[in-house]
Amino acid sequence: MRIYKILPRRDWEQAWGAQVYEGSELDRADGFIHFSTAAQAQETARRHFHGQKDLVVLEIEADDLGADLRWEPSRGGDLFPHLYAALPASLVRGVADAPLDPDGTPLIGILP
Repeated sequence: MRIYKILPRRDWEQAWGAQVYEGSELDRADGFIHFSTAAQAQETARRHFHGQKDLVVLEIEADDLGADLRWEPSRGGDLFPHLYAALPASLVRGVADAPLDPDGTPLIGILP
């Protein structure tokens, strides 16, 4: 199963240079990196990234993350993937732009 991380392009560029993504400020405060499934990603974009520009979406194979990935209840009781470790850049399977729709919500159009 593929999972997704939405983040500013500059954060991904820094992570790529370091070959590791340590998470956003919110991720670090919560103690894990927040991910979304394909079904959850658009609502995550609307809630947390509305009006932000120059975003990218990382695509990761959940099984590659091993025991550090936990599925935990969050929004509305849905299980969300949370990574309790840094993300090695080598595990990112794809990176795509997240353009904005007319209301300012990032479009996560690469997802099934």
